Amino acid sequence: MVVTETVFAIPGVGRLTVDAILRRDYPIIQAVTLLFSAAYVLINLAVDLSYTLLDPRIRY
Repeated sequence: MVVTETVFAIPGVGRLTVDAILRRDYPIIQAVTLLFSAAYVLINLAVDLSYTLLDPRIRY
């Protein structure tokens, strides 16, 4: 992610994170960690819920 942003000179979350770590900007680091963690949890929830729609043999 950071490599792509650097090669194409696109400002993004990856570069923001690396810069925040180098500057020890803890609020930004916490926000990015929370953002990625929430996205991970929501994607996993969507996948788990889609299992029941795609395969009716699975019951929770």
